[in-house]
Amino acid sequence: MIALAVLGFWPVAIVFGVVAAFMAYFFRDPKRVSPTDPDVVVAPADGRVTRVKKIEDNTEHSTTLVSIFLSPLDVHINRAPIAGQITNVSYTKGKFLVAMDERASLVNEQNVLTIEGEKITVVCKQIAGILARRIICWKRAGERVALGERFGLIKFSSRTDILVPASVEVLVTEGSRVQGGTTIIGRIR
Repeated sequence: MIALAVLGFWPVAIVFGVVAAFMAYFFRDPKRVSPTDPDVVVAPADGRVTRVKKIEDNTEHSTTLVSIFLSPLDVHINRAPIAGQITNVSYTKGKFLVAMDERASLVNEQNVLTIEGEKITVVCKQIAGILARRIICWKRAGERVALGERFGLIKFSSRTDILVPASVEVLVTEGSRVQGGTTIIGRIR
């Protein structure tokens, strides 16, 4: 970039400078302090809540889905919504529909983590979007995570879904802005 500027290629140097600044901004990883209450579920990602939906399965084991859309301007680090042991990590190749599309959680490329805590088990999905082409997960089945601990990253716009059991009172609504690792999205009853 500096060499281009010295050689007189200012327009090219400016373009490279803007792209480098955006990449540094996009891949930022701010320090977060998670709540200390063991009965809370925190947001697994930064973004806007686009869906809060009860999923009935005709048994006493109904769940609630909370979908969080991450725009290219949000922090894309994913964090553990509860403390516990990762019992399953499952990566599935798929399509790259717009992340806000309801079908994205079924057909898009995704990585699914199941975290078993002392009181509840949650399922957290990292879902690729139309721009996101890479899902990164740093954890493996059998590892433990602390509340708010980093477990992965989705590059560029994407979506993170969390499925919580009926024993969790969901505290967020559609349209809410949340911050990964710090915003309480639910409380264990």
